[in-house]
Amino acid sequence: MGYLYYEVITEQTSKRPDKPCGDVVDTERDKSATIHILCDGLGSGIKANIAASMCVARLKELLKNGFSLMHAVANVAHTMEEARKKDLPCAFFTVARVLSDGVAVILNYEMPEALFVAKRYSTHLKSVTQSFYNGVIGETSCSLDKGEGLILMSDGITQAGLGKGLQNGWGIENVNKFVNDELRRGVDIKELPQKLISQGKKIWKQKCEDDLTVSLIHGRNGRIVNLFTGPPVNPSRDEEIVSSFLANKGLKIVCGASTAKIVARVLGKELEIDPSFNSAIAPPNYEIAGIDLVTEGAVTLNQLYNIWGESMGNLEKNSPVTELYALLNVADKINLFYGASKNPAGDDISFKQSGILKREKIIPLLIQKFREDGKIISEERF
Repeated sequence: MGYLYYEVITEQTSKRPDKPCGDVVDTERDKSATIHILCDGLGSGIKANIAASMCVARLKELLKNGFSLMHAVANVAHTMEEARKKDLPCAFFTVARVLSDGVAVILNYEMPEALFVAKRYSTHLKSVTQSFYNGVIGETSCSLDKGEGLILMSDGITQAGLGKGLQNGWGIENVNKFVNDELRRGVDIKELPQKLISQGKKIWKQKCEDDLTVSLIHGRNGRIVNLFTGPPVNPSRDEEIVSSFLANKGLKIVCGASTAKIVARVLGKELEIDPSFNSAIAPPNYEIAGIDLVTEGAVTLNQLYNIWGESMGNLEKNSPVTELYALLNVADKINLFYGASKNPAGDDISFKQSGILKREKIIPLLIQKFREDGKIISEERF
């Protein structure tokens, strides 16, 4: 099985269109797992949104500080139980963690259970409950392969229609039946969040009595880009590192003239300037047979940082910086091969005067941008 990326698609609507949604979602990724949190603040509007946001922040902080998933969930559930007794901001939540091999665990506190979805069917994942402090935590697990996913939802979905013709609301089993019917009709899995929100609003008769949120965690083939920039500190490792770079799956990009010379030499290929280059503002790009993109280094990386987040329609056509941006922008995972050898040109006064940051400064800034956009970064320094 190739590299799988777990994409998260969320649709939501607030109880009152002119008020903030009381449901808050958050997704964190690293090399080992994707974690998605869906919090439902008690009440609605600003108060509920604040409660849910605080709950998300608390869960993330505990996980960041080394708490296991279960202990983090139990700790926050206990805090919410105490808050509920004292009429303080309170939220209920579901946390799903999907490991890189597809093994998933879903923990919920006072929230609807999850659905497992495949191409043509869905299944209600019934939880096993455990008591922690004064709260009850539901736990279930499954394994996700390509084309399969998890649906998480707030109780605005399962309780849709409550008091409006449905004594117990829509209910998780009827939600599951709806999803199954949609899948059998040929609806794409990625459309399910929007379909569920639309049906929930319909059952609420277009006047929702709660916030509605649906998240889909969906496994698909991941898009991998390998980026090699900067010569190794120890030149004797050139061949080893280039071989490692080339052995990885995905697109291959080299940034830096010195780095490109090393790759060309190891491959026994010619390094040539791209004859079609005609940018007025970007440095030239090069060509090495077998490498997808070869660009200049420091200036190109600085320009990449400056345009990150821009619409492609605003960018210069036929520019190596634009091409680099396009390839990295669609990547789910970036394998960064980062050589720490000092570039003498970086000390030139023209670099400082032009505001061009050295590689050791611009690379961490780019990594931060990549992670903010949900990309998984695997970094190898040498």
